[in-house]
Amino acid sequence: MAMKKLLAAGLVVALSATAAACGSAKQEEKPSQGNAAEGQSQSAKKHTISMIDFRYGALPPSDGKGIQLINEKFNVDFKPQYVVRSDYTQKLSAVVASGDIPDIIVLEGPDSNFYKWAKQGAFLPLDEYLSKYESFKLIPENVRKAVMVGGKTYALQKYLTENYDLTPMIRTDWLEKLGLKMPTNYEELKQVAIAFTKNDPDGNGKADTYGMAMAENINPQYAMGSYWDLSAWYHKNDQGQLIPGFISNARKEHVQWLADLYKEGAITKDFALTNWTNVNTKEFYAGKAGIFIGTPRGMNPTWMQGLVDVNPNAKLAPIPAFKAPDGTQGYTSSPGYYGLVMLSAKLKDDPDKVKRIMEMLDFGRKFYPLEQRNAANKDFDWLNGYENQGYKIVNGAVQRELEEKGMAPMNYLPDRTMWAPSDDANGYSREYTIPLLRDVAAQFETMHKNLKHYVNPVNAIFSETRATKDSELSKLLYTEQTKMIFGEKPISDWDKMVKDWMDKGGAQVIKEVNDALKEASYTGAQWK
Repeated sequence: MAMKKLLAAGLVVALSATAAACGSAKQEEKPSQGNAAEGQSQSAKKHTISMIDFRYGALPPSDGKGIQLINEKFNVDFKPQYVVRSDYTQKLSAVVASGDIPDIIVLEGPDSNFYKWAKQGAFLPLDEYLSKYESFKLIPENVRKAVMVGGKTYALQKYLTENYDLTPMIRTDWLEKLGLKMPTNYEELKQVAIAFTKNDPDGNGKADTYGMAMAENINPQYAMGSYWDLSAWYHKNDQGQLIPGFISNARKEHVQWLADLYKEGAITKDFALTNWTNVNTKEFYAGKAGIFIGTPRGMNPTWMQGLVDVNPNAKLAPIPAFKAPDGTQGYTSSPGYYGLVMLSAKLKDDPDKVKRIMEMLDFGRKFYPLEQRNAANKDFDWLNGYENQGYKIVNGAVQRELEEKGMAPMNYLPDRTMWAPSDDANGYSREYTIPLLRDVAAQFETMHKNLKHYVNPVNAIFSETRATKDSELSKLLYTEQTKMIFGEKPISDWDKMVKDWMDKGGAQVIKEVNDALKEASYTGAQWK
């Protein structure tokens, strides 16, 4: 859950250049391109399809060009309603309570409302459709389990790479400057971070660099593998129950390690008061820190250009996972999805309308290899609002118009995220135009392709207490562990902190998670 929140918050994963604004060169409008699905829809009854969805940024217009293209292609009268994310939960709850549920409902993840509403019969079971559409078939079984209630599947998950979560990276030009090697364990990483702080790695003769960039909520956590990952349910307690890494002895040792580095000035001084944007733009990408995090997917080109501007000779590389005390070596997989699409249960007597919605969903999820992401591919061109209208190709990369202009069908479809057959098929690194960004993203792709990843078992089950109290419980741990890093509290207070967490609901979370795993016939740690 914690990792999903990091992803949802944006972190380094701010929208890439493919989502950047660009000018719109007008050209004669092209007619909608046909396909088999469209032909079926055009010959059938026209359906009015309603939807409620959320947005983090500006909302697309209700009468945008993208809506018109969708209506023409699928022979529908599509009526989406968008709500800003901060108001969405309250708004959606009111809509569901009224009984007037839209045909399509979108959620960020399977929260307590999802399970409650599914049990109450608000959503249409979708099992019979999973094998009928190519993009639905690609959802892994372990991912699909997260949206099953009572043995039935009530949502289609939106794509997220399985193995491209944020992991540490390092300034290799600084390593070279100081004659240091890539760290392979925490002691070596500590010595590198201290050297970056005290030995003038940028060679400017000033004491203006330090080791590790960090923001509020101890972010990044600098877990060099699943063994140390606060979000991974990897370790067990004395009763043999799986527990979150956040309260494990491995985490306790890690917090002590961070406290040692903080004393050396090797971590962002005021990290508890530093927000995520500032730690990116004013610390790491401003050339002040030598260690941070990265991923192949969604790195921010503007931030990376900032680093290139201040340090033209900067070089970066991912830090491979460390070998853990139990012999394992690898990072944690993501949940494998981000976002859910549900259909209203009232559609059970209207299979033709359901079919139309499924066609829309499957079309938006279609995967296009990198070489087909251009106007030569008619489906891709249509989805993106046609070249020089909804997007441009700049230096081989797709640059889309602002979503709030509503120029493209992808601004409106219930799901517009391509479901790739594998992580590396996305070719994220090849879409970047900044050489440094392209290079490090490619290194991350290679690292993850050759590394095993731990399948976090908690992603496939539901705990009511975890869903309702996770934010409160995590805040407690972040607060107490931050104080330990600052030296305001001793590490010897660890057991007291854990007991407090347990008493406030953590014990019930552990019980519910382990009961659910037992019911799901969980057989133990899985790496893939």
